[in-house]
Amino acid sequence: MVQLAKSKTRRSRQARRQAIEGYLCILPWLAGFVALTLGPMVFSFLISLTKWDMINAPRFVGLENYATIFTDDFRFRQSLKVTAYYAALSLPLGMAGSLGVAMLLNLNLRGMRIFRSIFYIPAILPGVAVTMLWLWILKPQGGVLNYLLGFLHISPKPWLSDPNWALPAFVVMSLWGIGGGMIIYLAGLQSVPTQLYEAAEIDGAGSWTRFRTITLPMISPTIFFNLVMGVIGSFQVFTASFIMAPGGGPGYSALFYVLYLYQKAFKYLQMGYASALAWILFVIILTLTLIIFKTSKWVYYEAEMKNEK
Repeated sequence: MVQLAKSKTRRSRQARRQAIEGYLCILPWLAGFVALTLGPMVFSFLISLTKWDMINAPRFVGLENYATIFTDDFRFRQSLKVTAYYAALSLPLGMAGSLGVAMLLNLNLRGMRIFRSIFYIPAILPGVAVTMLWLWILKPQGGVLNYLLGFLHISPKPWLSDPNWALPAFVVMSLWGIGGGMIIYLAGLQSVPTQLYEAAEIDGAGSWTRFRTITLPMISPTIFFNLVMGVIGSFQVFTASFIMAPGGGPGYSALFYVLYLYQKAFKYLQMGYASALAWILFVIILTLTLIIFKTSKWVYYEAEMKNEK
């Protein structure tokens, strides 16, 4: 009994020492998380309950900022509408486009690495540089896009000066960065066992059947990841809108949510109001992400497939 007690004491001391060593190892990350993420989030929430112009001391107003946002702020509703419309168009187009390009670049052909680099490079270019390039492409007179439309006998479009075309211009521009999703899809496609395709071909399955019954289920975790990241990214558009439509575009047709948040914070110096907008955006993104996770029964993992077998 004495030896058993000594053994338990020794194990408890060893476990305590290992726990201390583990906490010491994560201490730099933990300190950075508290100082740079958790702390600013708590401060932002507290500021959202005040009126603060960054010059005078904050004045506590409770939930007044939130009440004003939901009941008496047309630009909040417009910015949310614009951002949701943009996400509903750009997200499926971007995911389908990046998957299609990834499947083409997954072919075993000579020089394919060069083409993969060409399609991926636009996704890592600086946002400001890309936006300036698209300002030139979308110019009403002499712009590349209208020049190409002329070959199809389509009249030029006032892309950024017409409320009907401003937001579609941003959607078209978003397709420029499909290389980021493409490289992730490509990794998922290359992890699909070739034996599955060979067995399907022996059974007489066609290209569409193989894509539907093998490719899509096997890369569903990759699709799920790109979907979540795409939803988050589409609700955080700022750089392009700030440069191409700093005032929100004609009739606020390109007033993205984060641009409106920026205007409230640094143009009108309503930092408490902007913090409330930031927390509303956080709740919206969190809700959409949770909905995606709750409805992710279509995602198949390899471990689950093995258990089913």
